[in-house]
Amino acid sequence: MASPRTITIVALSVALGLFFVFMGTIKLTPRLSRDAYNEMKRAYKSYVRALPMLKKIGVSSILLRKSIGALEVACGIVMTLVPGRPKDVANFLLLLLVLAVLFFHQLVGDPLKRYAHALVFGILLTCRLLIARQPEEQPPEKRILSVNGDEQPPVHEAAPETGKMKVS
Repeated sequence: MASPRTITIVALSVALGLFFVFMGTIKLTPRLSRDAYNEMKRAYKSYVRALPMLKKIGVSSILLRKSIGALEVACGIVMTLVPGRPKDVANFLLLLLVLAVLFFHQLVGDPLKRYAHALVFGILLTCRLLIARQPEEQPPEKRILSVNGDEQPPVHEAAPETGKMKVS
């Protein structure tokens, strides 16, 4: 049976991965929802207007939106399907991306309801990363208490190895 920690990591990975694949796809194409796609286009235009530095280095709203969308889709696929360390890397990249999006929302003065989902998913990404980076819990060693209440070393340490004689 899988440990609760493993089940939590897998559930968070799949849910977060699918969410970011969905959101990234909305940024890339109007096929899923034309209204959401148009809203993303409008939002990214306001982000680039609020940060003239992006315009100076040649980053248009289209490039910014498509780059973020492609990164979300790629990291979402990794979070959903790829085992091991790449999930943690994708998790970290998505967390940085969420922080950037929160910065953009604050920069243009959006109300909380416009970016509440980013806050929630940022917290979920943080929790998943923290749980995944914790070491596996080791079972506690059994210790023997002596008659006077002192703790003795574990049984396997206290017993001499079989087949060897102790010479004093």
